[in-house]
Amino acid sequence: MAGSILVTGGSGQLAQALARAGAGRVEVVGRPVFDFERPELLGQAIRERRPALVVNAAAYTAVDAAESAPEAAARANASGPGLVADTCRELGVKLVHVSTDYVFDGLKGAPYDEGDATNPTGVYGATKLAGERAVLAACPGAVVLRTSWVYAAAGKNFLLTMLGAARRMPRLRVVADQKGCPTNADDLAAATLAVADRLLAAAACSGGEQGLGGIYHATGRGETTWHGFALAIFEEAARHGWPAPPVDAIQTADWPTPARRPPDSRLDCTRLHADFGVRLPDWRQSLGPAVARACAASDSGAASPASATVASA
Repeated sequence: MAGSILVTGGSGQLAQALARAGAGRVEVVGRPVFDFERPELLGQAIRERRPALVVNAAAYTAVDAAESAPEAAARANASGPGLVADTCRELGVKLVHVSTDYVFDGLKGAPYDEGDATNPTGVYGATKLAGERAVLAACPGAVVLRTSWVYAAAGKNFLLTMLGAARRMPRLRVVADQKGCPTNADDLAAATLAVADRLLAAAACSGGEQGLGGIYHATGRGETTWHGFALAIFEEAARHGWPAPPVDAIQTADWPTPARRPPDSRLDCTRLHADFGVRLPDWRQSLGPAVARACAASDSGAASPASATVASA
């Protein structure tokens, strides 16, 4: 299909958001058809479908588990994406690869732009950075979209963790000294498709990307802490009859985890708007509808809020 898009990531929240936003032109693949543990399948999935563009939204995202499983994280986040990029270059297929704010150490004290030095603090961030480099080395015209704090009404994310915790615990403790930019998965999907369409249109008109490509930051506008994010979630959930327990602000040191999170991973998205005309909405604007859908799904029994670490994501 002309302009067809193949999205990796199976049931992941971004892959599913892309499927909803691009209905009719987006095909999502996951295990067993597309599996980073079986490298021979990666190129095969693309060759059989011959899409115009691939969005690689698949990754090993268990930040703490990655510390004790570096080989698995490297296959999913680094070598696997490199093989996908090799195939895309070979077939002349455009590529958008999704990356993370965790490539930074969070010590800049201001939003990071694409030219800032990277310095990941854990295995997850290090393997995602290696994946960026592998993708751009194999497919120089690829676009790498770094994003952060992605949430949705389904899947595994901080929003659902908080809703689940609110029904189990009378009081919560959430980290207040880590700062970032929450990003709604539907907003990120819309931005990703806009980037994809621009790449495809430019290629059709000129046979190239007209200088488009490389690394871009794509997050919701505005900023908060995990504690502030939790308070905003409960404020919205209370409108739908959900409990809003007290939330104590704690420090990262009060909730140690195997992987060290960047204390300030805000991303500057100016380049994305300048080159593609894309700007994501403010995170608060998109939070209310996502919370409403999550509450409705849980109340109907269609979904159950995720249970995970309460202090941070």
